[in-house]
Amino acid sequence: MAFNPADHIQDLQYFGEFGGVNPSISDSSTYTFLAAKSMIDTFEGNLAGCYLYSRHMSPSTLYLSQALAAMEGTETANVSSSGMGSISTALLQVCNQGDHIVSSRTIYGGTYALLKNFMPKFGIETSFVDITNLDKIEAEIKENTKVLYCESISNPLLEIADIRSLAELAKKYDLTLMVDNTFSPLQISPAQLGADLVIHSLTKFINGTSDTVGGVICGSNDFIDSMRSVNDGAAMLLGPVMDSLRAASILKNLRTLHIRMKKHSENAMYLAKRFQEDGYKVIYPGLEDHPQLELYKTMSNPEYGFGGMLTLDAGSLEKADDLMELMQKRNLGYLAVSLGFYKTLFNAPGTATSSEIPAEEQAEMGLTDGLIRFSIGLDNNIERTYEEMKRCLVELDVIQQVRV
Repeated sequence: MAFNPADHIQDLQYFGEFGGVNPSISDSSTYTFLAAKSMIDTFEGNLAGCYLYSRHMSPSTLYLSQALAAMEGTETANVSSSGMGSISTALLQVCNQGDHIVSSRTIYGGTYALLKNFMPKFGIETSFVDITNLDKIEAEIKENTKVLYCESISNPLLEIADIRSLAELAKKYDLTLMVDNTFSPLQISPAQLGADLVIHSLTKFINGTSDTVGGVICGSNDFIDSMRSVNDGAAMLLGPVMDSLRAASILKNLRTLHIRMKKHSENAMYLAKRFQEDGYKVIYPGLEDHPQLELYKTMSNPEYGFGGMLTLDAGSLEKADDLMELMQKRNLGYLAVSLGFYKTLFNAPGTATSSEIPAEEQAEMGLTDGLIRFSIGLDNNIERTYEEMKRCLVELDVIQQVRV
């Protein structure tokens, strides 16, 4: 039977302390031991199933970690206080001073800044490449390369990484393939395609309500245990801890993720097709002219569609700003960063979520000033939304600028 991530989430069953249908929330930072020897064994990593201190783990974060591991089909997972907290601790667990990373050039701006500006402080360098060109990727691999890093669907240009081929490349050179799957939960299951580590910003689609920040690293027992080591574990020592209340909230929202992702995808596909028919320059993984459409189909769990993210080029930053302000005024969504909310969110990534990338590199990768990144919401009547969005575009004369 084919791997279906939503079925694995559904099969999880937790009981609360008094028989509640939701697990009890552990509102404690530290935990008691009935025997001193048990505390010693826990510190030394010789005793499983005991809680020590919430920077290490709590029952609430464990429940969420188990659910996310089930979703991605990995042995276990470790949740953290943010997506960047997960990315940085995973990289610092794998890499040492003098090591090298090969990364996709089209990634979230915060990740780019971490790799380009921050990691060199620790003697860790990164080469940025076109993730769709396997020959160029292989050419950048050095003797000291330790990590191959990409996003399943890239932010914000929506390029699709060939995870199977990247996994073969990583295996060939004994690298850790780390995949950020934030844009495509349920749609793509990177670990099933050969990825070693799968990362999410839980802030986005998985939580879905834009009321908390969180992240997760899904991987093997050995790797996650190493991150939690009290002696040299990046997660334990750097301490990007998720609060138990937030973990419980995200776990509840995770139960409806399959319903939400189908609706996000349905609405985004409708808008992408209609806008393309109208002559707009649109990028969406489900459109026939997307260069990696067939690749996507070979990797995806098809019932969840092509995702809730699309881009539209307004032709200039001025037009993009005017359009976003007008759409917000017309109650079509919010001019805001982040994604995965039940209302549509939009921003111009070149001056927002990808502003950390220098202008010349943005131009080289095809990130134009007028590009608007949309996270399409859960609108009940998407045709009504389309008609109002089109009125905004026509009113601002955007359509005449970017016909293709």
